[in-house]
Amino acid sequence: MARNVLESSLLGAGFSIIFQILCRILTFGINAYIVRHVGREVLGIMNVRLLLLESTLLFLSREAINRAALSANAQQRDKCPWGQLINQMWLTVPICLVLCAPCLYIWLNWLSAVDEPFTQQYEFGCYAVALSCVLELLAESSVFVAQVFCFVKLKIVLNTLHILVRSAIFLWIVMGNRQAAIYAFAIAQLASAVTIVLGQYGFFYFYIKRFKIFREKSISQQKKSTSSSGSKTLISSWELSLFKHMDDFPFAKLTDFLPGFLTQSHEKYLNRELQTLTLSFVKQGILKQILTEGEKYVMSVSPVLSFGEQATYDVVNNLGSLAARFIFRPIEDSSYFYFTQTVSRDTRLAKQPVERVRQASNVLNNLLLGVSSIGLLAFTFGQSYSHTVLLLYGGEDFVSGGLPQSLLQWHCLAIYLLAINGISEGYMFATNTSRDIDKYNYLMAIFSISFLVLSYILTGIFGPVGFIFANCINMASRILYSTHYIRQQYQPLGLNPLQGLWPGKLFGGALICAGAVCYWYQSSSLGLHLGIGLVAGLICLLFWAFAHWDLVRLAWIYGRRIKIE
Repeated sequence: MARNVLESSLLGAGFSIIFQILCRILTFGINAYIVRHVGREVLGIMNVRLLLLESTLLFLSREAINRAALSANAQQRDKCPWGQLINQMWLTVPICLVLCAPCLYIWLNWLSAVDEPFTQQYEFGCYAVALSCVLELLAESSVFVAQVFCFVKLKIVLNTLHILVRSAIFLWIVMGNRQAAIYAFAIAQLASAVTIVLGQYGFFYFYIKRFKIFREKSISQQKKSTSSSGSKTLISSWELSLFKHMDDFPFAKLTDFLPGFLTQSHEKYLNRELQTLTLSFVKQGILKQILTEGEKYVMSVSPVLSFGEQATYDVVNNLGSLAARFIFRPIEDSSYFYFTQTVSRDTRLAKQPVERVRQASNVLNNLLLGVSSIGLLAFTFGQSYSHTVLLLYGGEDFVSGGLPQSLLQWHCLAIYLLAINGISEGYMFATNTSRDIDKYNYLMAIFSISFLVLSYILTGIFGPVGFIFANCINMASRILYSTHYIRQQYQPLGLNPLQGLWPGKLFGGALICAGAVCYWYQSSSLGLHLGIGLVAGLICLLFWAFAHWDLVRLAWIYGRRIKIE
């Protein structure tokens, strides 16, 4: 396709980070309100049990299909035409419907029961969440098209609208009746799913309509330009910027997003190679879901923690995962898309274009450098400011006992490992062949079982902190495997993108000094403690920028280019 994948990936990551921060501030504000006024048990039911149901259904229904379809890039489009890709994306809906039955039965009958006052609300919440997942997947084909054609702003706007609608409806109901918080959560989930569907298809309805007008203007302008040299321009600059990369846009009407409408008579309904790759990702996706949400599954299946303790762990986990949600996840998504479009799965790097391989190595090196630096910053300052953050968030009652502070301090170590694992493993998944993915699935099975066993054992010994210990051990093991894969790939070419894992002595020394100063003054007044941390953080960033000035200058150049375009 006529587009710059790297710049589109950078633009997507940048917009995602900005809007994620704005929207997550609202979400965390709502959670703080629930902790202070509604109760931790309600928060545990909503944020642990019900959101786990949503995560399970959506991840198992679409993750493998989406990753496999993204791998059918522009160079492979002749082998997997758009009709088969659209049909592939619509498989998510029946898969989700099939998964709803066993998941609802498990959530309503097998998992630890909720207290009597919340039973009816909890049952309604389970059914509403399952229905919202099915509704959201009705727009999956249009979401995929928007991703492939780099409609970055559409994704950001709709994600923002989705969160705003969900938050507004939830607050509107809860402000009127605090006892109906779970009902409010369920209704808000349904409304936000409808918003996604209407927003996606509404955008493409008007886009296709406008695209037809643009094509007519283009043809008319070409005819006039051949007959007279001084013809007036029919196409506006806005239209040119909106449609300049759409020469191969295959959708002429909104029904083309439905299954079967783009499939030619000589084509099969589904692509066999794509199905093979999808099955590989299915095995991997189940294991990855266990690893991602393993602690919540352990909490839900066994009575290790009460709903109040689950809420405390979830609040601390969410606060500790701010960097992962705001920064790491958008970068991981954009980098995965970039690597799938740049590096071929089935060809050794030595036989691929040298410039593209070198660019991919540089991008991977810079990504590892950026996320590892952020992780080290979080670990350093998290040791001194965990109590302060939790005090401001939940109040004196929330931080009493010291458990939340200990959880957040150890979670800062997990942030550093999470940062590295997301990029290194994402690159591996983006460049692995189907055979390599199947091999890794066996190792992922070992990781998953070990993680669940470690979570149960360590939680019994250390309490909720045991979940974090188990997660750190698991991520460290996965990092070792993925970095070994990257080293083997690039070593024959004389390239080493893993150099980005260590941000340099200058930045490391600044972090050690800053951490020691902040820890020494943590018992001082709140204002002084925050001021020292702000100054120390700025100094660390200045040292990092000085040590990696070439990367700062490169980011500035890309930022200017994207702004101009």
